[in-house]
Amino acid sequence: MNESSWGPLPGAGPWGPTDRGTAPSLRAAPPAAAGPLHAGGDAAQTRPMSLVPDAGGHQDDTRDHRDDRGAARLSSPLFRDEKPQEPMPTAFPGSPGHDSSPDSDKPKRKSAGRNLRAAIGVGIGLGAVILASLFVYKPVFIGVIAIAVVVGLWELTSRLAERKDIRVPLVPLAVGGTAMVVAGYVRGAEGAWVVMALTTLAVLVWRMTEAPENYLRDVTAGVFAAFYVPFLATFVALMLAAEDDGPQRVVTFLLLTVVSDTGAYAVGWRFGRHKLAPRISPGKTREGLVGAVLFAMAAGALCMEFLITGGAWWQGLLLGLAVAVSATLGDLGESMIKRDLGIKDMGTLLPGHGGIMDRLDSLLPTAPVVWLLFVIFVGAG
Repeated sequence: MNESSWGPLPGAGPWGPTDRGTAPSLRAAPPAAAGPLHAGGDAAQTRPMSLVPDAGGHQDDTRDHRDDRGAARLSSPLFRDEKPQEPMPTAFPGSPGHDSSPDSDKPKRKSAGRNLRAAIGVGIGLGAVILASLFVYKPVFIGVIAIAVVVGLWELTSRLAERKDIRVPLVPLAVGGTAMVVAGYVRGAEGAWVVMALTTLAVLVWRMTEAPENYLRDVTAGVFAAFYVPFLATFVALMLAAEDDGPQRVVTFLLLTVVSDTGAYAVGWRFGRHKLAPRISPGKTREGLVGAVLFAMAAGALCMEFLITGGAWWQGLLLGLAVAVSATLGDLGESMIKRDLGIKDMGTLLPGHGGIMDRLDSLLPTAPVVWLLFVIFVGAG
């Protein structure tokens, strides 16, 4: 605090207190008129002090204890007029207390911001499950998608209820979302749209069993959840349904999204200086976006050339560019949702990653983009 933050104290004159029992003024006093708490007139006290005597004496004994300059001197260490003890200086190079190791004078490396060991371990485990289900028996992967959809819906609806008191009916969403994924794999995009419409109707009817207050708000959030999670995930099932190279298309989609995210994270962490969207996600940088584009385009060229039937490397460049943009927008979109809800992660199910929705944030908006480009470049399969 500065001196202007303290008003004049009762009983204080222009140079100090009018008697010993009054609290001191914060103005500097000349040596002859120094108050009982002024240290000999050399400098004025500019901070509030506690009238606590030290352990070895009484506070009353300090009133008659004066130094040779006429100013009162208290026996407690808080009131002594000696200069405070200066902190010990830092050890200099060559002194006994100095760390002479080669890395002692180097700046510390910045932290990655999350548990990378746990994140890598969980990512490898998920990758193994996905690959096994894709190439052993394709319908098993449909079950993996359905499980991810149901858990993601549970995380989203739980956070909406906790933070916004929005009551979205989970049962019709979970049943309809699972049916949506299966219909997309069996009947194509037409089947997915039909189930999407039926799921919306089920949400409207299910919510009618409760009080009418906030009905419109709750069903609107339910329709949004049905579109955001299961409907967008259905495009992964549409990719898998391709007879010639369905599993390879899904692997390309997942690989490009992961590579884009990894490139953005690595380049942004190492070289990031300019914020991409500071109001939405302060950690994302323009340099990270460039890294995402370069990594995804390189991976896309390789995947389209060697994995996709009839694909060309230049198509992979365009595919990688589209994936980098859609994955970044999807990540920013969920960041907006989480900022609105006032949370950091959607869940804690995956150590080092957060929740299922924190992994689906870039995958969900990217799925229809990749499916559409596959149809344009090499057909539906």
